[in-house]
Amino acid sequence: MTGPAPAVAAARRAVRASLADVGGGGLVLVACSGGPDSLALAAVTAFVAPRAGLRAGAVVVDHGLQLGSDRVAADAAAACRTLGLAPVEVQPVVVDAGGGPEAAARTARYAALEATAERLGAAAVLVGHTLDDQAETVLLGLGRGSGARSLAGMPARRGLVRRPLLGLRRTDTLAVCAAAGLDPWQDPTNTPPVGAGAGAPVRSRVRHEVLPVLEHVLGPGVALALARTADGLREDAEALEALAADLLARARTADGDLDVVVLLVAPAAVRRRTLRAAAVAAGAPAGALRREHVLALDALLTDWHGQGPLHLPRDVLGSRVCGRLRLHTPHT
Repeated sequence: MTGPAPAVAAARRAVRASLADVGGGGLVLVACSGGPDSLALAAVTAFVAPRAGLRAGAVVVDHGLQLGSDRVAADAAAACRTLGLAPVEVQPVVVDAGGGPEAAARTARYAALEATAERLGAAAVLVGHTLDDQAETVLLGLGRGSGARSLAGMPARRGLVRRPLLGLRRTDTLAVCAAAGLDPWQDPTNTPPVGAGAGAPVRSRVRHEVLPVLEHVLGPGVALALARTADGLREDAEALEALAADLLARARTADGDLDVVVLLVAPAAVRRRTLRAAAVAAGAPAGALRREHVLALDALLTDWHGQGPLHLPRDVLGSRVCGRLRLHTPHT
């Protein structure tokens, strides 16, 4: 008796390991766009979950950014139901253009996934990012001059969200779909026509233009090397972020401001992570908050000469008042 194809077996092992701590009878949701990665994840989860005593459903987020996106979402939902997933929900979202279209779509998507998971009482939301996605994320971070947080890539787990397939390649998810007889949707923005240039999404250009050049010049294995870099930096970033969370708690005053003196005694790497976390907590979208924003906030502490207020993404204002750093929106 022959077993499953190697890619199928690897994907099943990855999903099984990712769900090992979910209690019996728990509900897990697959975020499915209908593309190869998420559809492969849906198929594998539909196989693994019931054998682990779990229930498995799916959420399809319709961003409404492409003509016919509602039909694509309906087809993805139908495919998930055919695989045996239940419940399956389609969640339309409104994408706010703030912070750039890709970041805004990502923010809207995760908000919808987490809201649906909380409403349905799901223990986890599985998303289909692969090792190739991880490599692209690291390159995008390098191109923006980002710090360790971005270069650490996507974590395997954050809150309700889990990424079981980060150790697999995109070729593996295509193989899973082929083995299961699935016909995944091919997002046209992921395969821009030759000559699309700046009109194509940046991630797509990294995938189809930048990575092939790196593989040609540096040799095969660039994606794997970038993923290893992310793994190493994530350990460092997690340690620094733990220190930043502690500093934020100690610096927070009773009225919600931050004590400048407490912040100033911390090392710059910890202090700046603390400022970023505080800005996000005040309402600035994490995907739109850049290093220059954080450095400008830091200058309110280290190079104070009466400047401000600073204007951060989504109308968050940063100002220094009587030895306190205040982050707020005009209506608060």
